[in-house]
Amino acid sequence: MRDGLLADAVQHGVARGTVLFEQGGAPTFQLIVLAGSVQLFGASSARREVLIEVVRAPDLIIPAAVVTGAPYLMQARVPERSRLLMIPAARFRDAVAADPTLAQAVIGSLAHQFRRMVRQVKNLKLRASTERVGCYILALSQRQGTPDRAKLPYGKHLIASELGITRESFSCALAALEAAGIEV
Repeated sequence: MRDGLLADAVQHGVARGTVLFEQGGAPTFQLIVLAGSVQLFGASSARREVLIEVVRAPDLIIPAAVVTGAPYLMQARVPERSRLLMIPAARFRDAVAADPTLAQAVIGSLAHQFRRMVRQVKNLKLRASTERVGCYILALSQRQGTPDRAKLPYGKHLIASELGITRESFSCALAALEAAGIEV
């Protein structure tokens, strides 16, 4: 079953700025991030846009929509040169239904993504903006392997959006961290 699944798969290099799919669109592929990352944005009816999540390699992009055939709740955009594996959605659904090992792997991915979202909601509801920025920078430095510094991966407005604050609040939080003796 997996051989047939991969026979229909296409590995694709994707340029920075590419929109992979729109919010409300129907899934046509299960996308897997092999290298790089994908940003997931939500938009209101008034066209206000926020960064909801960043999916980093290796991970599935919104498997819940693909497995259920439901419309995407977010838009996906590529912030850096990335490499994706594209598997036709219908083929992926059939394979998940037929292969218990694949189904277990998809459940594991969904569980991991659910836990990430719960952490994000807790972060938004339980921490002040300065704490959110501090935790973000700490996690970023750990991910980059540089415990004493962190390089911002994209613009302050996007990071602020991801943290649920304004760009101005992000700048104030950075200033507060510096005043507390943390070099930013």
